Amino acid sequence: MRVIYYHQHFSTPHGSGGTRSYELAQHLVAGGHDVTMVCGSYDVSSTGLDSPFVRGRRAGMVDGIRVIEYQLPYSNADSFLARSWSFLRFAARSTWLAMTERYDLVFATSTPLTAGIPGIVARWLRRKPFVFEVRDLWPELPREMGVIRNPLVLGAMGVLEWVSYRSAHACIGLSPGIVAGIERRLGKPKPVYMIPNGCDLDLFAPRAVADDVIPGVGARDFVAIFTGAHGMANGLDAVLDAAAELKARDDTRRIKLVFVGKGKCKPDLVRRAKEEDLSHCLFLDPVPKTELVGYLQRADVGLMILDDVPAFYFGTSPNKFFDYLASGLPVLTNYPGWLCELIGEHQCGVAVPPGDASAFADALQQLSAEPETLTAMGRRGRQLGGTSFARQALGERFARAIEATIDAHRGAA
Repeated sequence: MRVIYYHQHFSTPHGSGGTRSYELAQHLVAGGHDVTMVCGSYDVSSTGLDSPFVRGRRAGMVDGIRVIEYQLPYSNADSFLARSWSFLRFAARSTWLAMTERYDLVFATSTPLTAGIPGIVARWLRRKPFVFEVRDLWPELPREMGVIRNPLVLGAMGVLEWVSYRSAHACIGLSPGIVAGIERRLGKPKPVYMIPNGCDLDLFAPRAVADDVIPGVGARDFVAIFTGAHGMANGLDAVLDAAAELKARDDTRRIKLVFVGKGKCKPDLVRRAKEEDLSHCLFLDPVPKTELVGYLQRADVGLMILDDVPAFYFGTSPNKFFDYLASGLPVLTNYPGWLCELIGEHQCGVAVPPGDASAFADALQQLSAEPETLTAMGRRGRQLGGTSFARQALGERFARAIEATIDAHRGAA
């Protein structure tokens, strides 16, 4: 089977972006399928290609995956218009490829929502089976965040969402809320699979690391770490609020708050930390996932932080959460929802109310004073990762969903 896989932000483990698509494509390749990955140039990713672009495109084999990369630069720090233009250009070039390439099935993953356009075209103009993966609910999410207010833009996104879901032969959602949102919009029965992000239990296997592996962190420091995008959705001012509370309590000598990544809000966060003399907040550049492993092994707590937006409660599946579990790292979260419920049910971390800097600081102080509790939480978290979110098992579930879709399509032909 030949699969054409669209993911604008594709990355191998040598980049600092999410590697879900790389991992799932690897499972298809291991099952004997041919995979063509189509992507753009995301500033925190590594596609594995280093040849020069020719007429805005380059291609090659990367770990058994045929990768086609378009010279379409993208950054989380770009303006809304710049990002939208990048999304539309990628959709246009991807659609042309969908009309000319040889393949048996189209798989497209959002965000952006425009990733579904080549799949729609392939479904109706070439009668190819199409599977659409939804990582965030659009336009519900930007509407609730207030990022997009123009009713015409929201309306157009709603139409594209509806057409993408209806055109797909099957859909994949990464969280319970996403699956429920897809099913509400479908209107008629269709396969909808929940396949969340997973834990790479081998890559993040606990091991001893040097005390100074994280720049600026000493051997006796208690480290709470956040890894990932520093954007509006992440609500990282909540961590600085907790840092300010710790400073007011004169407890900043040992607790270090480490931010690893980049994004639109990072300059403002760095500026605020400097203005308020929050010297216990350390801001580091993104690192490849292979290097991030050492950071997480040195840390004491993983921070799962998002802005207080109800759409996030059951509608997200953040990579960092599963990396924390795989690392045996207790999780501190500041918003309710399905991840919060998992943390509570399996006692693998602590949840604090949104917007409560005092409770956040209390949790950090309490955790820093109870090393045995931390160890037990981390052990239970890694166990949860192995039983419910092992990457290998999720990859097999994904491959079965793809194979079932093409089998059903052939049977109906």
